[in-house]
Amino acid sequence: MNALKALFTEHEQAVWLDFVARGFIAKGELKALVENDDLRGVTSNPAIFEKAIGHTAEYDDSLKAVLGQGDARVIDLYEGLAIEDIQNAADVLRPVYEASDGADGYVSLEVSPYLALDTEETLKEARRLHKAVGRDNLMVKVPATPAGLPAIRQLTAEGISVNITLLFSQSVYEEVAHAFIDGLTEFGEKGGDVSRVASVASFFISRIDSLVDKKLDAVGGYEDLKGKVAIANAKLAYQRYKRIFSGPKWEALEARGAKAQRLLWASTGTKNKAYSDVLYVEELIGKNTVNTMPPATMDAFRDHGRARATLEEGIDEAEAVMARLAEAGIDIEAVARQLVEEGVQLFVDAADALLGAVAGKRAALLGHRLDAQTCKLGEALQAATDKAIESWRASGAIRRLWAHDKTVWTGRDEDKWLGWLRIVEDELERVDLYESFAEEIRAEGFTDVVVLGMGGSSLGPEVIAATYGHREGFPKLRILDSTDPDEVRSVEAAVTLETTLFIVASKSGSTLEPNVFRDYFLGRMKEVVGPEKAGRHFVAVTDPGSAMEKAAKDDNFRKIFLGVPQIGGRYSVLSAFGLVPAAAAGVEIRDFLDSARMMVRSCGPAVPPAANPGVRLGAAIGTAAKEFGRDKITIIASPGIDTFGTWAEQLIAESTGKEGVGIIPVEGEPVGVPAVYGEDRLFVYLRLNGHADARQDEAVKILESEAQPVVRIDLDKVERLPQEFFRFEIATAVAGAVLGINPFDQPDVEASKIETKKLFAAAEETGALPAETPIFEDDTVALYADAANAEALRQDGFEAIVGAHLARVKPGDYLALLAYVERNEAHHAILQEARLAMRDARQVATCLEFGPRFLHSTGQAYKGGPASGVFLQITADPSADLPIPGRKLGFATVIAAQARGDFAVLAERKRRALRVHIKGGDVASGVKRVAAAIKAATA
Repeated sequence: MNALKALFTEHEQAVWLDFVARGFIAKGELKALVENDDLRGVTSNPAIFEKAIGHTAEYDDSLKAVLGQGDARVIDLYEGLAIEDIQNAADVLRPVYEASDGADGYVSLEVSPYLALDTEETLKEARRLHKAVGRDNLMVKVPATPAGLPAIRQLTAEGISVNITLLFSQSVYEEVAHAFIDGLTEFGEKGGDVSRVASVASFFISRIDSLVDKKLDAVGGYEDLKGKVAIANAKLAYQRYKRIFSGPKWEALEARGAKAQRLLWASTGTKNKAYSDVLYVEELIGKNTVNTMPPATMDAFRDHGRARATLEEGIDEAEAVMARLAEAGIDIEAVARQLVEEGVQLFVDAADALLGAVAGKRAALLGHRLDAQTCKLGEALQAATDKAIESWRASGAIRRLWAHDKTVWTGRDEDKWLGWLRIVEDELERVDLYESFAEEIRAEGFTDVVVLGMGGSSLGPEVIAATYGHREGFPKLRILDSTDPDEVRSVEAAVTLETTLFIVASKSGSTLEPNVFRDYFLGRMKEVVGPEKAGRHFVAVTDPGSAMEKAAKDDNFRKIFLGVPQIGGRYSVLSAFGLVPAAAAGVEIRDFLDSARMMVRSCGPAVPPAANPGVRLGAAIGTAAKEFGRDKITIIASPGIDTFGTWAEQLIAESTGKEGVGIIPVEGEPVGVPAVYGEDRLFVYLRLNGHADARQDEAVKILESEAQPVVRIDLDKVERLPQEFFRFEIATAVAGAVLGINPFDQPDVEASKIETKKLFAAAEETGALPAETPIFEDDTVALYADAANAEALRQDGFEAIVGAHLARVKPGDYLALLAYVERNEAHHAILQEARLAMRDARQVATCLEFGPRFLHSTGQAYKGGPASGVFLQITADPSADLPIPGRKLGFATVIAAQARGDFAVLAERKRRALRVHIKGGDVASGVKRVAAAIKAATA
């Protein structure tokens, strides 16, 4: 008889295998060990599965089968593989289980090490795994942490067999044993069959010697203790086992068929090559115990091990070893606590590696269905980004983020603003609602849908409208997010009111712009179709209980879609605020959300940061800004998806630009040659395969070759764009954490709103806005500045003052043109040419924004972010005002109040700001004059 088989036959010590793998089971190797070596159980842990799944191709076919039919979360992919292995191993060991009357034949599966410090979550996970495996001969592994102890008792009381892991301390072992006895007693009192519950207490061996030997080296003079402490500790633990499982309380349970919780010797592979490779087997052979061995140790013991009863030999010597260890100043309880902490972390590290491997295989198998992301950041930025990513992994930050842990950021109220994390799954449950709405709108023959909103309520729908285009049979989707009278008139002129549906979108219901839009178009609709029918042309999207909801009910709107109060506007595109307009325009909502969900799963809590595209992007953005001064994120996008930056700039700027720090998005600035850029940029290139601009490709390639940091994201088709909404939301939240700010508030946007409301209210009362005194004026323009800026711009003439203002732009600064005029192609082209002249001449970032829409977007960063902006605000007398029904003043006063409120806050924040006002209503000529002055200043 070989020594391995003799352990149980002659000494009643069960041999378990600390290993599991698919091929090992499928090829019959596990069964051969059972038949030839009397193997009596199997243990697993994250490290074992990481080696099996991450470093072999054995599981690839199973993953292909799942992902070939759709998609799945990384954690579900892993668990599907692991549970199948555990079930198959349990089936192989079933004869042992039955022959031993449930004493042996077990396979162990560990609860997630991420839950080691959470009793309730450990209980939930253990129950779920027990049910999912569905085998009587499963043992759920629970660590002997302070949080694990109550879980051990409760699970036992529920009749679930438990393998308690990470035991190093004799005193903690006693707590574990009593938790088992107490739980089993409760189970019996409830009528449970105590004979069907088993447990092992996994006492780790070699790790103790590894740590103690190092400590002995540090102390010096105790060489005789090396390699002896772990065995001594285990032998004394066995003596405690004998005492605990011999008293009256246990004997009463034993009389009813209960099986004692056996000590299982774990970590029995020798780590110190100076010691015998079978040391931790030969010295711990005793009755009613288990030794779980890795394959190499099992092979070694079979080959040259000696099977004899040793566990109760040398007890006095064991006590002497422990006493001498204390004499050396080494506290074994402190050693045990350290090893538990390290053990949990080792399992966490292994779980991270395991899930990262699964995530990598998932991404590879999804192929072009998942937007790919590659980073060329340069050596220094990449190293710093990697450090940030590792910090996120070590602190479990991505799991904490998904658990709504506000300490990921500032610890203020961030936990109240994370509803966007799960909105895709929630909205998938409501797809029928959106589909029926879409069919209703199509069937009634609406030709146009106009979203009336600002910021997050309008920018997402604008990207959807531009990207998905006009869908046959459905109305054309348009956006109105400007109070400029000319722009309001242009939108009205483009549609037929009788066949137009208006979507009034406002989370709070108190935002000025959507309310005046509603007032105007509801009034016009009543004139056209009558008061009774007007409400049927309106839909509201708003948060529950808002003033907008009440107004919509009062005005008999066709429908009211409610948002989620825990989602801020800029994170709302994947909620009703984006889905209602998309559905009305004929976008297939299920496909839209399914695409988004693919990225949600890629960025999920179980995907370690190194494999998590959202975390990687956010870490790069945040680190580039914080440590390298690269705080201008420049968004380049292929034709077909080129409007994405207008949504992303709001998300990034409003989330990060506060408390004097932040990231300034640069959108709509055509990519140039390296010579026109400073060292303050990070480029993000969204490339649409099959529609890419060859000039963009070449320009980005040159930027990379010149050591400019570039993140490239490849989309297979436009319908993949929903993935990018979620990727950038996660990335922005991560970047906010790296910067140390709250990415979910917008204090300086509120400041502008307050100032605007104050001015507009005063104007409604007096009939006009307060008078102003320009610092310069001629027949066509007037210039305005606060006292500090006026003092800095003491020049004669329009061009001279503008030139002096632009001369204040220094390396690392950015120029923002803030145009409160109609946003049309002509105005954009004129100002775009001017901004590029400034970029090319000064190598500075430039932003071109149209007001008032940017107030709910980049306006936050301009006022609250880094003081590196130079602002040129452009306002104008409209060609004609447009009255608003029910209000004393028209749109011209609204936009003027917004511009002046914006400018007042810029001045209050001590920004370098100058306002150019175009007089007389000839806006086009005035814009040309401003652009010419800018270009002259760069000559």
